Amino acid sequence: MSALLPGATIGIFGGGQLGRMMAMAARGMGYRILVLDPDPGCPARFVVDGCIEAAWDDSRGAAMLARGCDVVTLEIEQIGPHSMASAATFCPVRPGGALLAIVQDRIEQKDWLRKHGFPIGDYRAVRTLDEVRTAIEELGGRCFCKSATGGYDGRGQGRVGFGPAAVTDTDVRGAWEALGEGPGVVEQAIDLEREISVLVARRPSGQVKVYPAAWNHHENQILDWSVIPAAIPEALETKARTIAAEIADTFQLEGLLAVEMFVTSQGDLLVNEIAPRPHNSYHESERACVTSQFEQAIRAVCDLPLGDVEVVQPAAIANLLGDLWLNADGSAREVCFDKALAVPGVRIHLYEKLKPRKGRKMGHLSAVGASVEEAVERVLQARAALQ
Repeated sequence: MSALLPGATIGIFGGGQLGRMMAMAARGMGYRILVLDPDPGCPARFVVDGCIEAAWDDSRGAAMLARGCDVVTLEIEQIGPHSMASAATFCPVRPGGALLAIVQDRIEQKDWLRKHGFPIGDYRAVRTLDEVRTAIEELGGRCFCKSATGGYDGRGQGRVGFGPAAVTDTDVRGAWEALGEGPGVVEQAIDLEREISVLVARRPSGQVKVYPAAWNHHENQILDWSVIPAAIPEALETKARTIAAEIADTFQLEGLLAVEMFVTSQGDLLVNEIAPRPHNSYHESERACVTSQFEQAIRAVCDLPLGDVEVVQPAAIANLLGDLWLNADGSAREVCFDKALAVPGVRIHLYEKLKPRKGRKMGHLSAVGASVEEAVERVLQARAALQ
């Protein structure tokens, strides 16, 4: 299988911040970039050669994208199966539709992981209010409820049983409403020590690179900060990287796969979710690792030799949400980024999103340090200076 060399054109389903940062890496390597996105003001529009405005399930738009490309990849999971198939008639699509179909549906994803023997927490697939009620009872009452499709950064999710009182029927109905009153999964809550993720890159010819684990901290079910390396015991690191590599190998991945995992209080590893694309928790790979996740994504889908993933220096990121740009009454406020840059080792990464909203990721800060602790301390200090 021949590599796609610089000068070729790469298509990306999705023009969000991940597509933008992939495009910036690709342009630095000499590739042309086209994206498809329903938002005419998507962040990638400002850095690509062309942008097709079309919905994720628009097969004609997908065909138009692929006709002008040598390979197509993705930065979002919501691409319709017919769009994936339509694009694949004109050029390779990496990762492919079969993998995406499993990942798009949390029920399918968890069933697939369990079927192939990967460690996951106890869960129940639910499709009715009565099934939600039964699942919560069977799983001990303290549960997370997540919609089967869509939903991210806390959307399409609810939780029950975390207060001092027993779970009521009102709580159950609230969980069902959080699912959008449609199919979903009810997951048993786990006693966590921390959350980590592992990113795997695999090129079509079979070469694999597994990044060191990232340690992730969430607030309100949105990633708040992340750091590489994860500073976990060597045996646990090895086990996490092995699990992620085996998932990628079982899928015969072409591209990137992020595997989110829980480290339990007993020291066990459980797979939470998987995502076949660059991942928020690896933004700091641009500064921590020899090869960033965005350059690696381009190398992988173009079947180029994969880059070194070893850690050069500890690095952390902290997300910047739209709340930062808004006063309490919803009016706009100026963000003084010079205050963040006064902290040693800090950089600013903004996505050029036109409309800040509460909870919307508008950018991130990154920081390096002599240790994991120093990198995290610096990036949090810099963000605090913006408040």
